[in-house]
Amino acid sequence: MFHRIRRRAKGPSEEQRQFAEVFARMQNQVPPGIGVPRATPQPTEPVAVVDDFLPPELRVPSYDQLDGKMMSWTQPVVLNGELVACAECGAYRDWLILSTRNQIWLRCRAGHQQQERRLDTAWYNRNSGPADATHATFEDCLRHLGH
Repeated sequence: MFHRIRRRAKGPSEEQRQFAEVFARMQNQVPPGIGVPRATPQPTEPVAVVDDFLPPELRVPSYDQLDGKMMSWTQPVVLNGELVACAECGAYRDWLILSTRNQIWLRCRAGHQQQERRLDTAWYNRNSGPADATHATFEDCLRHLGH
């Protein structure tokens, strides 16, 4: 059986022979447009500048325009296998997580705040959803989130 396969494979197939013929004919041909200098572009009329940016009421404030961001976090916060609890009242769930000036702060339901150095803004951005509102004051934001 292997002898038959080897005998058949000695010469090129019909497809290989046809490809070799076509390749040999195209060997010295150059595609059209190669080696020809490009035409100089024609000057165009100036286009009117249109303000296509969103209207002010639909714009989202940029990062440098915000004092911080805040989200609610109802489940316990576990970092490195350790449950995070409020240093003053011992609460361990139903947090507000604040991100401001590249710092993360945890605020319990009782209003105690503590900085959490094991979290960073990258963690906050990964775990927070899109902002659903912006507020002028911290208290307005607390009311919006039910605290």
